[in-house]
Amino acid sequence: MHDYVIVGAGSAGCVLGARLSEDPANRVLLLEAGPRDRKLEIHVPAAFTKLLKGPLDWNYETEPQPELAGRRLYWPRGKVLGGSSSINAMMYLRGTPADYDWWAELGNPGWSWHDVLPYFRRMENDGTGGSEWTGGEGPLHVGALPDTNPLTSAFLDAAQAFGLHRVERLNHGDQEGLGNTPVTQYRGRRWSAADAYLKPALRRANLEVRTDATATRIVLENGRATGVEFRHNGRTDTAAAAREVIVSSGSINTPQLLMLSGIGPGAHLRDLGVDVAVDSPQVGENLQDHLMVAVVVGTTSKLSLVAAESLRHTARWLLRHRGMLTSNVGEAAAFVRTRDDLAAPDIELIFAPVPFIDHGLVKPAGHGMTLGPVLLQPRSSGRVSLASRDPAAKPCIEPRYLSDPEGRDLATMVAGVKLTRGILARPELSVHGTEPVEPGPGVETDEQLTGFIREQAETLYHPVGTCRMGPDPEAVVDPQLRVRGVDGLRVIDCSIMPTIIRGHTNAVAMMIAERAADFIRADARSRATTPA
Repeated sequence: MHDYVIVGAGSAGCVLGARLSEDPANRVLLLEAGPRDRKLEIHVPAAFTKLLKGPLDWNYETEPQPELAGRRLYWPRGKVLGGSSSINAMMYLRGTPADYDWWAELGNPGWSWHDVLPYFRRMENDGTGGSEWTGGEGPLHVGALPDTNPLTSAFLDAAQAFGLHRVERLNHGDQEGLGNTPVTQYRGRRWSAADAYLKPALRRANLEVRTDATATRIVLENGRATGVEFRHNGRTDTAAAAREVIVSSGSINTPQLLMLSGIGPGAHLRDLGVDVAVDSPQVGENLQDHLMVAVVVGTTSKLSLVAAESLRHTARWLLRHRGMLTSNVGEAAAFVRTRDDLAAPDIELIFAPVPFIDHGLVKPAGHGMTLGPVLLQPRSSGRVSLASRDPAAKPCIEPRYLSDPEGRDLATMVAGVKLTRGILARPELSVHGTEPVEPGPGVETDEQLTGFIREQAETLYHPVGTCRMGPDPEAVVDPQLRVRGVDGLRVIDCSIMPTIIRGHTNAVAMMIAERAADFIRADARSRATTPA
């Protein structure tokens, strides 16, 4: 028997496996549905798109989205040690302090910016020794790209000339401004949560990791989580947990596993023939995500990442871990307000020195670049639900993008596209012989831009909120991430976020796990000092 059984060795699960096993008295089991992270493309930064729709990807698809021309959107999620931190674009952007202060104002003590900043700093090694904003001694390497593309430098000059505020480093201050993207890399290689946390901990005798082990049910006995049922090598097994079961499977798989275990909306579960253990209507609700649309221009210049797979650049990466293959593709970012009356940024702009079409799965016809506006604070939300009681069936994902009744999300996206096109028209970029690709030159009016957004917008891969944290009885977990209605069960991943942050969620997933590890340790100490 183990003390803690953790489901999911993604960003949060790797942190928890490492932190909880620091105490040699804790016996920790970490279950991961995917394999180990041995595939070369994981470690070559610019090769991440080659991992999409492959065996290391859950390869999810949404239900048809009415506000996006009835399209089903592809949602990649990592199915490998490190989870999505092993297949993502390595952008490390924490959001604004106001995001976390709002969590605290919603009734979640211990989650304000003042509370979470020390955990971000505990994680980080910024290569400079740290500062009041960043950490310098943590396990997660965060820094600048070793080789920035010349088109990225031209974009930064163009955006600054357009009027955006240039900052020396993102993740400092209120996050408003323009700069090079901080990335989770080390010496020209991806530095995932598995690299940072799990691999150094694997030598501990009290930490066991089982890969290719898919959780199918949380075992509940007399109102308590006592273990996890999982499939491994074609057979069903059960791992018992003496202290806690921790679900860290992400905003899609976590609510799915809870519902398969009888924890969720009672009527929905009964309709599918699932016995209801805890009627928790909010499980799977409150789904939020960042929506992005790629504005692409072609160039006569041959500087873009289209050349990254050439023999020269391949050899340069293999020999020195330098060159174009060290690119994370999203090499620069800006956080901006589309209106002066806003208190914080509502749009992020991500610059890629390559035509990035259909998640990078479409081979570019020629050289070019992409600037994508991202909706940072969507008012629209959706849900995740079960399609079947069969654990192997993919869940139903209904993000309901652009469905807010006042139409503010769509209006913000239109404003973001206009801003994007203004920057791309600057001479600092047009000197490279730019020509519109998406949208074409005939798309000018708000109505035409709206059509472009509905036809082309895609996820930025940041689903959150489906097991909302809160002080109210409807919230799925309390502020210490304990599942309401079940003893010995926590959810620790981005599904607990009550509202989405103005940043990227990989950093937040690891911070949540760092924070929760302290909650778990405090509870263990309390049990140890409380008379039976």
